[in-house]
Amino acid sequence: MKISAPLRIVLWPFSQVWSGAVRLRAASFRRGLLAKRRLPGVVISVGNLTAGGTGKTPMVLWLAERLRAEGKRVGILTRGYRSRPNASAGAPQSDEVAIYLQRLGHHVELGVGADRFASGTVLARHGVEWFLLDDGFQHMQLDRDVDIVMLDATNPFGGGMLLPAGLLREPKSALRRADAVVITRSDRAPAVEAVVRRYSNAPIFYATTKAREVVRLDCVSTGQLSYLSPEYFHKKKAFAFCGIGNPQAFFEDLRAWGATLAGTESFPDHHSFTPQDAERLDAKAQKSGAEFLICTEKDVFNLGEIQFKSVPVYFVRIDLRIHDANGFWSSIQQTIERRRGSSTA
Repeated sequence: MKISAPLRIVLWPFSQVWSGAVRLRAASFRRGLLAKRRLPGVVISVGNLTAGGTGKTPMVLWLAERLRAEGKRVGILTRGYRSRPNASAGAPQSDEVAIYLQRLGHHVELGVGADRFASGTVLARHGVEWFLLDDGFQHMQLDRDVDIVMLDATNPFGGGMLLPAGLLREPKSALRRADAVVITRSDRAPAVEAVVRRYSNAPIFYATTKAREVVRLDCVSTGQLSYLSPEYFHKKKAFAFCGIGNPQAFFEDLRAWGATLAGTESFPDHHSFTPQDAERLDAKAQKSGAEFLICTEKDVFNLGEIQFKSVPVYFVRIDLRIHDANGFWSSIQQTIERRRGSSTA
């Protein structure tokens, strides 16, 4: 989301109010004036500084799979945008919750709700000992062992201003709380590193997204998945759309993966698509000469039963590739050991 210069000027006073409020809140937790609550287990938080997508969901998936491979009992604590406090397959779910259920199945427990401590307490009763706090950097009321901060190299600091004039949730000085910084969508960003180093000595890692598979939308409900071949993906024109926090990053990822985009359209984050949206996208795809529509995995869960009539629709499942995965995981383990003792690692 881009904010025009005139609008930034109008919104600047409100950003100052926001800045004062978040600084006061952070200081209150730091000085013990506001209490933190502790779950009976290891808590790893994945969050960011900005409003919008930075790769938090793929990182949570990566961590969950890594912990599962080590035989750990894992739970994911997520607010669950538009979800009920219930992660069963039949309940309305946020797009993130739906992805966790689909990707991880019953191998990982989910705690959904604004009160992450209450959700975690329930999971602890079911034997969960390792908790992944989704979008947790600002959720300071829950104590954690590791704070991972994700920064998107294409827009790491949201224009440099706090909400609502910019996209920063907190000032850049909040990076002092980070135990690890992961710069996504790049393998080298010295300018971003330089800003991070003004505030934090936390180790810096890099990660990029990769297309795991491209799946046809209308086959998902049948369970008989149909995949787009690499040859078709690379040779045919696509019309891309999405309703996520950083749509331009998705479009650029598609191009990097070899797609030829005849056109693009973005919607607000977590957008619930309507039949009218589908008709408009169908028409734009046809007019642009595209032979298929393509969206993100998150969008699938906001499309519902909407039908597209003119061209097939596919979505991309992505994975996160951490460039120094062993070094990153070793850093996480060392932070946990330093704070809790070697018995938990």
